Amino acid sequence: MDVTLLLLALFSTVGLVFTYLAVTERDLLRAVVYSAVQSSAYAVLLYLLRAPDIVLVYIPVSVGLYPAALLFLIGKTERVDGE
Repeated sequence: MDVTLLLLALFSTVGLVFTYLAVTERDLLRAVVYSAVQSSAYAVLLYLLRAPDIVLVYIPVSVGLYPAALLFLIGKTERVDGE
């Protein structure tokens, strides 16, 4: 079996798991971290699919800018402890 195919399956699974964790997490900070990990897995997938030009744009936006903006906005809110 081809190594690229195995890596595609691995990073697809990692992306899927962290997407589920980000959606179901009640703590916003953890959800942002899970989302960043999911975005990193998808960036590796794009690179393995031979789309390096898209990866060069995707990484700074989805792994850097988007989580930073979300963390800034979460910092402006008040933390309410759960039930």
